[in-house]
Amino acid sequence: MAKTQDFTATLKELMGAFPVDTTALEGAFKSTATLNEKLTGVALEAAEKSAEVSNKWTKDTLAKLNEISKAKAEPADYAKAATEFASASAEVAAENMAAFAEIAKKLQTETVELLMAAGKEAAEDASTAVKKATNDVTAAAKKATAAK
Repeated sequence: MAKTQDFTATLKELMGAFPVDTTALEGAFKSTATLNEKLTGVALEAAEKSAEVSNKWTKDTLAKLNEISKAKAEPADYAKAATEFASASAEVAAENMAAFAEIAKKLQTETVELLMAAGKEAAEDASTAVKKATNDVTAAAKKATAAK
């Protein structure tokens, strides 16, 4: 009968020759978590400012509606009040849309800056990890060759 070869020892030796360094994965996880925290902070700040603009806009509109709803002495006064309301609303809308655009512009700028910094850091980390892995594999290969 043929005896089957036990590859367990060979596999253990092979795996031992190429150890896995989990510090790179831990570092990547921490970097990702930090980036996500920063991106979330930027997004929440933009959402808060956006909510403030919306809230102010709503309050201003309601105050103007309160003025327009008051009884007038002459019918022409109603037309005048409606015209003033429409004109003021258009002006406020333009101002608020500009405020929203500034918030979006700031959000975009900060997001791009964060992503570029993260990309640069990731490239540096990857380069370091590749150099270390190359050195480890080379050393393991030399050790395996010398052992023969």
